[in-house]
Amino acid sequence: MIVCRGVRGATTVEENTPEAILGATRELLTRMVEANGIHPDDVASVIFTTTPDLTAEYPALAARQLGWHDVALLCGHEMAVPHGLKRCIRILLHWNTHKPASEIRHIYSKGAANLRPDRAAIESPVVSRD
Repeated sequence: MIVCRGVRGATTVEENTPEAILGATRELLTRMVEANGIHPDDVASVIFTTTPDLTAEYPALAARQLGWHDVALLCGHEMAVPHGLKRCIRILLHWNTHKPASEIRHIYSKGAANLRPDRAAIESPVVSRD
């Protein structure tokens, strides 16, 4: 049976520039796809968010640059929580798959690795602490 699973990923950038946002988003999305064996035809939709301090470019453009022309994409901002991580890009990918939730590999890299220390302990080969 095919079900829709959520695949999460997050990363950080050093500066609010189109190049930084797009480069980090392409890298994160590529790592999410490779870690899970995702094919774009099986992706229902993707939600990209940035912290309010990232405004130079839409991160969804990175998916278009990777050839994801037929996938529904949406961008938004995370809540501006005072103690929240700065310059963070998050991805929630909705994937139609046969895999159980326990086999999904979520990717948290760079400064975002601290967002899910529980995942870092469980999935240390996949989670990067770049």
